[in-house]
Amino acid sequence: MINNDTEIIEAYKAFIGNRVFPCIAARAALASQHIQCIVADTMACPKDDRTILDFLYHFIDNYRATATNFHSAAIIFKNPKGCNEEEFDSLLWQRLQALSDLDAENYDYDHRVDSDPASAHFSFSLKQEAFFILGLHPGTNRPSRKFSYPTLAFNPHQEFEKLRITHHYEPMKEVVRKKDLLYSGSINPMLKDFGEASEATQYSGRYYSSDWQCPFIRKQKLEMGNQNQ
Repeated sequence: MINNDTEIIEAYKAFIGNRVFPCIAARAALASQHIQCIVADTMACPKDDRTILDFLYHFIDNYRATATNFHSAAIIFKNPKGCNEEEFDSLLWQRLQALSDLDAENYDYDHRVDSDPASAHFSFSLKQEAFFILGLHPGTNRPSRKFSYPTLAFNPHQEFEKLRITHHYEPMKEVVRKKDLLYSGSINPMLKDFGEASEATQYSGRYYSSDWQCPFIRKQKLEMGNQNQ
């Protein structure tokens, strides 16, 4: 039985460090000790949002200060452990919306991506740094995302762009998809490349119908002249 935050973090690292785990980028980040983790209370409550945001800002600063590739930050929630895919999906967008609202108090959106979740160039942004979000939880139907605790993994979007420029992205993508086919029995039906369709449909791991609309709305950065009105 896991009793403390350190053990929860170690369980997460053991999960993605498994040699059959499909995401080789996550395993590379783990091997290079570029995975940072924080344990929060419950995904259904906003009380830890400021702490989480500060943690992610610190991660962004460290990521920007290094020249190496493969970095990831994980927010691991102790609860709720029993949510299904629809409930996790709802909580994921609640937390991302709350973090984005706080971020908009001081920062614009990353200009390299689109803030509209319906756009094929959408990516989630904090401190003007875009992220691809990977959701994991016990209730998912995707074995590669079935971790014991609800978790949001933040992966810098720019790292994928660097891989594309150096022609390493396509070979890595093929390896990941082949490993996921072996690990999960199928390739995620929501999987699309950036620019083909909105990556918002990939965050939670849930299967969406064609008429699904993402609830995320990015607020505009507060102007100094409007803060006291």
